[in-house]
Amino acid sequence: QVTLVESGGGSVQPGDSLSISCAATSGAFSLYAMAWFRQAPGKEREFVASITWRSSRSTHYADSVKGRFTISRDDAVKTAYLQMNGLRPEDTAVYYCAAGGNYLETTRDEYLYWGQGTQVTVSS
Repeated sequence: QVTLVESGGGSVQPGDSLSISCAATSGAFSLYAMAWFRQAPGKEREFVASITWRSSRSTHYADSVKGRFTISRDDAVKTAYLQMNGLRPEDTAVYYCAAGGNYLETTRDEYLYWGQGTQVTVSS
């Protein structure tokens, strides 16, 4: 069982940067791949980025955020991060972190544990 808590969301303008975090308050964080998903109003939850638990720290991104977003993790503090640069209005959504087994998985059913979400709003 892994309990995840997101933080760092907020309201920014187009072109701004924002970093959000996901802290594991219980469970074996280092044994899980970590991912970020997002859900905009009226839309399905979609994959954003993921990172393996392995020392390679391999990552995987949705095409819509590739080159703008960076996922990372620090197992010493049981925290995953999503650095978001060049934010666009279409990035507006509730962002969720999730823990699972395979970082190449992009479907929500493959992830076992979820946080409660943090709102990111991009608007001028």
